[in-house]
Amino acid sequence: MSDALTDTDDEWSSKPSMLAPGSVMVTATAAEPWGQALLTQKHVLFADEPAAQNGRDTGPDPHELALRALGACTAITVRMYAARKGWPIERLDVRLSFRQPPAGAPRPDREQIDRKIEIAGPLDAEQRQRLFQIAEKCPIHKLLTNGADIHSELLP
Repeated sequence: MSDALTDTDDEWSSKPSMLAPGSVMVTATAAEPWGQALLTQKHVLFADEPAAQNGRDTGPDPHELALRALGACTAITVRMYAARKGWPIERLDVRLSFRQPPAGAPRPDREQIDRKIEIAGPLDAEQRQRLFQIAEKCPIHKLLTNGADIHSELLP
């Protein structure tokens, strides 16, 4: 693990037990000033900002985490569907990036994500097209395209 957990390993080990299934807790790490630990009941991931943003680069930045979530969900959703159908996938790669407007062009009102899906295996054109349609239905894709109502509260 990175130095993000340095002298607080004992503190980290007790936090996941406080979380309900499906919940996430984000809390600062020793990787100041921006380092964060993202905790679930079973996993610890890290987020940070790159050195260019005065971070220590101990993990992906939040935008990269969003792309990772979309990519993972896309790949898992497509693989699950293919497995149910008995369609062989030898390799599935999902490449994602935020689309940058051309130099001098105004920023669009909404962020734009480019997602490129590459599926290798003995699939016909109809199967490949169906897998692409399934990719469009992954839960994170729906969340990002439909939006979510977020209720926030400040705890005492």
